[in-house]
Amino acid sequence: MVIEKVKEALAEQLNLKVENIKDDANILEDLGADSLDVIEMLMNLETEFGITIPDDKISQVKTVKEVAELIESCQK
Repeated sequence: MVIEKVKEALAEQLNLKVENIKDDANILEDLGADSLDVIEMLMNLETEFGITIPDDKISQVKTVKEVAELIESCQK
């Protein structure tokens, strides 16, 4: 499931426990990530899923669920 992979990537990137990351958590505000953390996580997810995330879409995602939805839309 995509959202689980996103949570795993965030947990690794931010040294958090996967079970503490909620679907609706704001990546910057709730999880304490900065923009560089988000870019690195998305690059890792692009590699893992074999996709390319358009740069203009990156700034539109704020929550864990939105990242998962973006990845799913890029897979189609």
